[in-house]
Amino acid sequence: MNFDSIKPQHSPVNRQVREEVWSLSETLVRDLRGEALTFIALIFEMYQRVAVLLQILLLLRRGAHSEKEECLKTIVNSCADCIRSGPFCMWCKQPNFTKTGEPDATRCDTWSLLAEKGCLESNIISPKSHHIPVEDRPLSKATPSQQPVQLRPQEVKLALRPGLPYTFQFNFKRAEDYPVDLYYLMDLSYSMKDDLLKVKRLGRDLWTALGKTTSRARIGFGAFVDKTVLPFTDTNQKKLKKPCPEEEQYCQPPFGYRHVLNLTDKYDLFNEMVASQHISGNLDPPEGSLDAIMQAAVCGDKIGWGNSTRLLVLTTDAGFHMAGDGKLGSILLPNDCECHLDENLMYSKSNKLDYPSVGQVARKLAENNIQPIFAVTSNMEQIYRKLKEIIPKSEVGVLSDDSSNVVTLIENAYKSLSSNVIVTHEALPQHVTVTYTSNCANGHQPSPQGTCDNVGLDKEVEFNVTVTAKQCIDETSFLIGALGFTEKMKVSLTTQCNCECDEPKNASHPGCNGHGQIVCGMCSCNAGYLGQRCECHVGDKDESHLRAACQKDNGTECSGLGECVCGVCQCHTSEDGKTIYGKYCECDDKSCEVHHNKLCGGHGKCDCGTCKCDQGYQGSACQCEKSTKSCTPTNASQVCYGRGDCLCNMCQCKEGYKPPFCKECPGCPSPCAAAASCIECLGFQTGPLSKNCSESCSHIQHKMVDKLMKRHTSKKHCKERDVENCWMVFTMEEQDGFNSYMAEIQTERECPEPPNVARIIGGAFMGVALVGIIILAIIKAIIYMRDRKEYKKFLKEQQKSRWKNANPLFSAATTTVQNPFFSGE
Repeated sequence: MNFDSIKPQHSPVNRQVREEVWSLSETLVRDLRGEALTFIALIFEMYQRVAVLLQILLLLRRGAHSEKEECLKTIVNSCADCIRSGPFCMWCKQPNFTKTGEPDATRCDTWSLLAEKGCLESNIISPKSHHIPVEDRPLSKATPSQQPVQLRPQEVKLALRPGLPYTFQFNFKRAEDYPVDLYYLMDLSYSMKDDLLKVKRLGRDLWTALGKTTSRARIGFGAFVDKTVLPFTDTNQKKLKKPCPEEEQYCQPPFGYRHVLNLTDKYDLFNEMVASQHISGNLDPPEGSLDAIMQAAVCGDKIGWGNSTRLLVLTTDAGFHMAGDGKLGSILLPNDCECHLDENLMYSKSNKLDYPSVGQVARKLAENNIQPIFAVTSNMEQIYRKLKEIIPKSEVGVLSDDSSNVVTLIENAYKSLSSNVIVTHEALPQHVTVTYTSNCANGHQPSPQGTCDNVGLDKEVEFNVTVTAKQCIDETSFLIGALGFTEKMKVSLTTQCNCECDEPKNASHPGCNGHGQIVCGMCSCNAGYLGQRCECHVGDKDESHLRAACQKDNGTECSGLGECVCGVCQCHTSEDGKTIYGKYCECDDKSCEVHHNKLCGGHGKCDCGTCKCDQGYQGSACQCEKSTKSCTPTNASQVCYGRGDCLCNMCQCKEGYKPPFCKECPGCPSPCAAAASCIECLGFQTGPLSKNCSESCSHIQHKMVDKLMKRHTSKKHCKERDVENCWMVFTMEEQDGFNSYMAEIQTERECPEPPNVARIIGGAFMGVALVGIIILAIIKAIIYMRDRKEYKKFLKEQQKSRWKNANPLFSAATTTVQNPFFSGE
């Protein structure tokens, strides 16, 4: 679109038509800009509400979790590691607290669990959060010699336990006669011509209005139009010199932003400098307001902002360009939020840097404690009210057509701003959160900012500041203060992540076998010694012997669940949270029977695979309450007749005894044979136990009877021989308990008649003789049979020696040799 063709000051021939077209275009652009800004504001509002909702849910979740204190340990080798593991992790420094082989990580747990394991309260270490006021001057009014004190304390030191919120108090009171700096920032586009004429006579009125609140007021002045590039400004050389209509006598070239007057307490100088200003012009309705606000905020040394309440009054009848609009003029570099005023106090990077975003402007205003007052025309009111929702500590007022009400507008806006106290923080470190509550009607709920409305002069308000460090961090600091006031409280922050155990230094503590000192309950061994109790001296044994000491039955070293350190197993903590312990790391605290999905039924502790039940509970899984009602027969003196245990109100019998009361033992051997020696010594004072009968047979009570009665069902009828080969007749009745009997012994034994010696001797002699004769007969028969056999053999050989013919094997000699010396004799 060719803006030159529709700007009202061109070609008077079609002036009326062009004015109507321009008016229509201006209205359309304003509507579109207004809708866009409204849409952005709605999105931001939705974002804020979602953020608040998420924060509330997070607080509720934290509250739910806080009901159950847990210590989620990871790797814990020292007290410091324990404290860093979580806000509810505590350390037991009690010596000998751990079991054999149990890792020192067992010392780290919640207070209740450590106390349950036997750690005394005085031995439980848990650093507490606290704060120390470093500077705490009382609140005071301003005096000619010093500035007022509006907040206390002025500096504190916090020492926080990570993960636990800590709250301290912060007080604020508005002081009377507090200095006020007001910087008047005016739109000098052509549509503000009438307003400029009014502002040129504004100095005295502004001074009078501010004087109602403070005697130390200063005012300054700045002006803006827009970037001097298309499509924001006509770049025709003639128009760059005079963008106003031809009939306008006084018109200055367009510019982005110019600082005109430093903050001063001379209102006549204000009138003089403002009177020298002239109107200017540009093409499109939105102006470079945000560019001007940014430079006025960040160029504090050139503007002259002091230690005061800082007000920035923006007067305009148009909307504003914001981040991204600069691309229309080929300006691609984003705004850097830095001061760029040249020697002539002109914004030198106006045509090089894009407009700032609303968020950037809001942040810089807050950082520099500047409270903006948007004095705008009625058609722009809604747009700037949406902007007010994004920028905290800001106000919007509606200007009259010629800005005649601007003083009243500023006065009312200042009263509203100064009575609205918003406490927030600056330079907050990572992993630290801060929330506020107050004693005001609208400040009971924790929020990222503390708010109090309608706070009058000399009215003290109290804020509760809750600080949480999410993890251990190095020493750092941040600032807390009320928006719009330069006074800040410095908060120095450290985290409590180490332990101070305060044990006496002893180089030969007996708990460390005299070779180390106790540090937070653990042994710190002297040079050359190792082990959990400094029990190993390096070089005493070779490695194979030390490793063998960590193996149970030549099995896996430390059961594969620990590390062999100098012949002693140092057990690990398993990934599923089990506590491993034992000489060979063979035990843990989770491998016990489960009842109703609870370890040891929830009524006991797991100790190396066995449930140790709480008082009043019993069972392998502590699943039932103690009771012996169904385990005690009416005629028994002991539970389960003393031959079993009453578990879960039922007899658990031993050694073959039968329930329900363990009275009978069908599979047990008869007591008769085992009791024979005792019966003999008790009833007849004979036998192998007669010398110590009372001691050896104390488990049998007895009584002598003349004649045993008929068999009783509960009695065992016995008949055993004694050393005299007599039959002892007695009964055995088992009493309550194991191996306890009542015996009834028959007085008369059944002994056999004595033997006939003569018959025995005679019979023996006849037997021997008969046996001898039989043996001789047998020997005679054997000899006779052998002789017959030899004789038959002889006869047979004799027959073989008689040959019927010549011997076929014989051959006659073929040569005869005669000995010449043989005489034949």
